[in-house]
Amino acid sequence: MCGTLGPEAYRFVDFLAAAGQSVWQFLPVGPTHDDGSPYQCLSLHAGNPLYISVEQLASDGWLEGSAQSPKTAAEQVAVVELAYRGFLRSAGDADRRHFSEFITANGHWLEDYALYVVLREAHHHASWVEWPAALRDRDPAALQAAQRQYEQALQRVRFEQFVFYRQWQSLKDHANRQGIALFGDLPIFVAHDSADVWAQQDYFQLDDRGQPTVVAGVPPDYFSATGQRWGNPHYRWERMQQDGFQWWVVRFKTQFQLFDLVRIDHFRGFESYWEIPADHDTAMGGRWVEAPGDALFEVLRRHFDPLPVVAEDLGVITPDVEALRIRHGLPGMKILQFAFDGGSGNPYLPHNHHHLAVVYTGTHDNDTTLGWYDGLPVESRRHVDEYLHCAGEAMPWPLIRAALASVAGLAVIPMQDVLALGSEHRMNTPGRPDGNWRWRFNWDQVQPAMAPQLRHLSDLYGRKPPA
Repeated sequence: MCGTLGPEAYRFVDFLAAAGQSVWQFLPVGPTHDDGSPYQCLSLHAGNPLYISVEQLASDGWLEGSAQSPKTAAEQVAVVELAYRGFLRSAGDADRRHFSEFITANGHWLEDYALYVVLREAHHHASWVEWPAALRDRDPAALQAAQRQYEQALQRVRFEQFVFYRQWQSLKDHANRQGIALFGDLPIFVAHDSADVWAQQDYFQLDDRGQPTVVAGVPPDYFSATGQRWGNPHYRWERMQQDGFQWWVVRFKTQFQLFDLVRIDHFRGFESYWEIPADHDTAMGGRWVEAPGDALFEVLRRHFDPLPVVAEDLGVITPDVEALRIRHGLPGMKILQFAFDGGSGNPYLPHNHHHLAVVYTGTHDNDTTLGWYDGLPVESRRHVDEYLHCAGEAMPWPLIRAALASVAGLAVIPMQDVLALGSEHRMNTPGRPDGNWRWRFNWDQVQPAMAPQLRHLSDLYGRKPPA
């Protein structure tokens, strides 16, 4: 099981405040497939119901007896269903009104998502392309019949999302009151088996059976010699442009409900994207195809001014991609683990940073900093030590210090690095199909000196959050 939006999340906010931090960055928070990847979610708008706090449900008076933390996803679903029954029995007029208002305000995505979840359960979690043709193709009569048949289950899913958003907003308010902004992550592409692709098939390059004709990925790079074949369907950009990119406007509106700023994963795909024939097993046979990034970001900037977005500009970055990011005033990313090869001109070295950037020691796709450093050849470690002047200070703190001292406008430190953890605590290894997304920390790992140490360095390098 993962953490929840309950007491431990509030405790983490309090830790960040004590450590003088002003931003908490998240991976995507949508409901995932069985592999747990937050970049292949069942919905772009829904929250992961596994994050729902049982303690909060009990505090709301919707659970009878003591609140026991579920140990499995199935137990979590059962507890939320019990809470829904308790809500129907005992909720006051204000809570019932808030539930009704939530359904109305979010109906543009919630109704399709609820029906998708219920139909997926009814079909033993098979992808929507494997459902009967009438449901796969969204025949209106078949959808209406399903809505009548599963109305009680649909209401349970609506309640689930109501609770997630209610608890999320409470946590966000707590963080914001302490001067901490929530920093989200928006995957550029959408999982094929998702409510969004099923509900809006005309926005994606699919055949008449709903299967992708081309899929997303990246060519060979630092992470993989054969590239990465992600498998997401590609967009029909000309269709999206016909209605002024409203699909994207609605998507960003949801993100800005949840977060104060958002990172766009794989930003370079808005300038041109790697298109792989769906019948290819690897990414090597793909090609670059131009995307209408300028037109899209002009629309987004008209709707959201300012546009609080960070561009993930890693990988194969061309001058055109860089120009797109700069034209729209979006910070890029500087990863310190990438800095120590290629000579003094390496753009990831701190002396080459600029303000319109976010600096990281490493990301969820990197090894932990300690694991990375320990895996370097001896000569490379000497080079890192010399650049960082880190004699007498154990890694990863010299790299953390370099990130905080950078002129980049924002510095983000993974929790594994704060805890000085090794490679066994890595979050994700790109290209590896399983064993990812499972890392969790516990409070026993957090030493009393950590918060004061972070606060001291943030003060020292002028990163103390504003009042």
